[in-house]
Amino acid sequence: QVQLVESGGGLVQAGGSLRLSCAASGSFFRIAAMRWYHQAPGNQRELVGSIASSGTLTYADSKEGRFTISRDNAKNTVYLEMNSLKPEDTAVYYCNADVQPYSATYYRNYWGQGTQVTVSS
Repeated sequence: QVQLVESGGGLVQAGGSLRLSCAASGSFFRIAAMRWYHQAPGNQRELVGSIASSGTLTYADSKEGRFTISRDNAKNTVYLEMNSLKPEDTAVYYCNADVQPYSATYYRNYWGQGTQVTVSS
C-alpha cells in the first residue's frame, strides 16, 4: 500500500512563507507526476501545480511566481514552497501522485490526507 504524507502546514502572517513536504512511502516501482492541490472552505479542490519525474513543471496561472514546486526523486518527496502568502491562500493543501506498482504497466493515483495552511491578515 502506498501512502502520501504531507507536512509543513500551519499558521503564518500575510507576506510570510511556508514549505510543504509530501513523502511517498510503501512498495512501488516508480512515481510519475506529483501534484499539489488546495481546497478552501466551500470551494472545490483546485490544482496548484504539478511536476513530472523529469522535473517538468506546470503551475496554475494564479500561483506561478509565488509558489514553487520541486521534488527529490531519491526521497520520493515533493515540495511546495509558498512565498508572499495572502489570506486567500488559506486552504487545505493536498498532495497527489501517479504511482506505478511493481510488475505493472499502469499507474494508480493516490492522495495525501492534506495539511492546513492558514494565512492571517
